[in-house]
Amino acid sequence: MIVQSEFLKKIKDFGLNSYEAKIWTALLSRGVSTAGELSDIANVPRSRSYDVLESLEKKGFIVMKIGKPIKYIAVPPEEVLERVKKNITVEAEKQSKALDELKKTDIIDELKLLHTKGVDLVDPTELTGALKGRANAYNQLDLMFKSAEESIVIVTTADGLPRKMDTHGRMLKKAAERGVKILIAAPLNVKNKAAAESLADFAEVRDMKNVTARFTIVDGEEVMFMLMDDSQVHPTYDVGIWINTPFFSAALSSLFQLAWKEMKPLAKAK
Repeated sequence: MIVQSEFLKKIKDFGLNSYEAKIWTALLSRGVSTAGELSDIANVPRSRSYDVLESLEKKGFIVMKIGKPIKYIAVPPEEVLERVKKNITVEAEKQSKALDELKKTDIIDELKLLHTKGVDLVDPTELTGALKGRANAYNQLDLMFKSAEESIVIVTTADGLPRKMDTHGRMLKKAAERGVKILIAAPLNVKNKAAAESLADFAEVRDMKNVTARFTIVDGEEVMFMLMDDSQVHPTYDVGIWINTPFFSAALSSLFQLAWKEMKPLAKAK
């Protein structure tokens, strides 16, 4: 039996490896068959076929028919799908429960302490990272916002301002509720007015004319630079640079504060 490779790749979504997918589709085509027949049909080594069939039986894909020779019966695909969904749900619940239990132990505190000590020993030049793709950069920003304690500075483009509201609005609001001071600078226009007003509910927003820049500073210690012009690059090709160095971050914060004084508040922006 010849089964297209693309079809077999999709079958793997059921949680099967290559041999399991081949044996199962072979059995589906026959309904009932022996291990030897399935090995020949699926082009799977006979030395592996019994292990594969045992695995499929444990996963609920097939049923072993008692008798001589031993034969195997295929479980209907729709029933298999329900079993797979159920198994995934059960496994996810088990893992979630295990993680919740882990929170009650001293392990997390020990890991946090280990990480803190480890970071203190690392050369600041090592605490940098390149993030390829806007989604990855935004994930890092969320992490930065989540850990912010004192301040968040966001400099973005006219098009970037609505994205910041859509992607990070909830996290930024939570930071503001913790007492974090949030300053946002961007070229304001009619298209991003609604986003600016929404952000102004928990942040101070000012109009930054004639400047195109994309960076974020958190607590004067961490900086995220976006290297590309967001109007000229596809999100998947966007690139961010994350730096954790108080010396550089503090210097950049000071320069930003000088520019901030010259920017018009949202209420006065045209």
